[in-house]
Amino acid sequence: MRRLFGSVRARATLAATLVVAVALVAAGAAVLLSLRSNLIGEAGTRAERSARAVASELAARTPYKDLSGLDGDDGPVQVVDEEGRLVAASEDLERITGTGTGEVTPSPAAPSGADDDEDSDDSGDDSDSGSDSDSDSDSDDSLEPGEIASGATFTNGSATIDGDTEDYRFAEVQVETHERGRLVVHAGAPLSAEHSAVNTALTVMLLGFPLLLAVVAGVTWLVTRRALRPVEGIRREMAAITASEDLARRVPEPATHDEIARLARTTNETLAALEASVERQRRFVADASHELRSPIASLRTQLEVAAAHPELLDLDGAVEDTVRLQHLAADLLLLARLDAGEKPAGTRVDLAALAREEAAGRSGVVVDAEPVEVAGSRGQLGRLLANLLDNAQRHARETVTVTVRREGERAVLGVADDGEGVPEADRERIFERFVRLDAARSRDDGGAGLGLAIARDVAARHGGTLTAGAAPAGGALFELRLPLVR
Repeated sequence: MRRLFGSVRARATLAATLVVAVALVAAGAAVLLSLRSNLIGEAGTRAERSARAVASELAARTPYKDLSGLDGDDGPVQVVDEEGRLVAASEDLERITGTGTGEVTPSPAAPSGADDDEDSDDSGDDSDSGSDSDSDSDSDDSLEPGEIASGATFTNGSATIDGDTEDYRFAEVQVETHERGRLVVHAGAPLSAEHSAVNTALTVMLLGFPLLLAVVAGVTWLVTRRALRPVEGIRREMAAITASEDLARRVPEPATHDEIARLARTTNETLAALEASVERQRRFVADASHELRSPIASLRTQLEVAAAHPELLDLDGAVEDTVRLQHLAADLLLLARLDAGEKPAGTRVDLAALAREEAAGRSGVVVDAEPVEVAGSRGQLGRLLANLLDNAQRHARETVTVTVRREGERAVLGVADDGEGVPEADRERIFERFVRLDAARSRDDGGAGLGLAIARDVAARHGGTLTAGAAPAGGALFELRLPLVR
């Protein structure tokens, strides 16, 4: 189970299914509530219509026994007088709830409509006094004799008519009659249609929602698998590259333009950079081994000859090979530290003073510098300048010029010679490690080809650049640009 839900596809499918399930439940509940409310509203409208029909007959002095709404065809009806007595009810009404009175049989004390009419005709005095009483009552309740209340009150309940029990929506309507006073009519409309519609909708939802969720889960599973198929291909290829250690291989790039395609391209770019880095490292180790082999072999030969023939010992050559070996080891150590990402110290360094210090004692070197301060390692910047001066002196005919100036927010240090210069096609290649353009030049004079590579690495570590160009005098011009100290 943990492995199953540990996959992105399973989690995406589960999340999509849960979201759709919550949405369906919320939407279903809203639909059911809206449907129920509408159907109850329609039942209430029918009940109010029935109650007003009975109230209209009462307002027209229709006797209780002749009321058309008491046949029970449209629902249960109750008529209650001001004293709360049931004066009229639907035929075959056996039980009722929700109307405020549970009586189903009219009260024996209730006068019939015909008796009321006769009493009103025969007893003029009583009629007049009843009229006065009704007038007072009407004044209190703002209803005139023969007038029906504009509003209605609704309740839910149940009723049993001729043995059939159903739920009803009841409407209560008040009517002011001429001779019988204030009457309240309760009429009900069945809620069977509402219950049936809601139950049908609920059944459809209970059957349809699981099917819909299954479809959503299946579609999400298939779509996610299709979308993640390139990712699995990338993973398999990366696993194969790791196992084979073949950095020349590349992961497949899908033809799409989405995030997975960009991931594949970035992965291939990373592999290419890693392959280039490993290749440079291998070439560096091979070149370093080759460069170290020469002075070590020369030194060993001299020592072996000296051991056999002490009088033939070339002490100056042995010392020179030892110094050359020491310099090469120091260069390799510095490159290793730069490759490891060692950050230079943030001390203030005056490039003008540093240039004069490095130029001191060198023949043919002219310094034209203004005070400019940068932040960094004085030792590494001094090594950079020394390497540039060594390179310039090897190629200069007579003069090497060092300049230091401000240029915007940067300090610019230039080292120019009056030699033959560097061909434009080789102005970047000379900064590669162990590169010497003059293949015929001896190693003793030309060095190991690490000076310019070290200089550029030091410049990069100090947030600057080192470029090669043409000097005004026709030779080579190396320009170091560093940010000014803040």
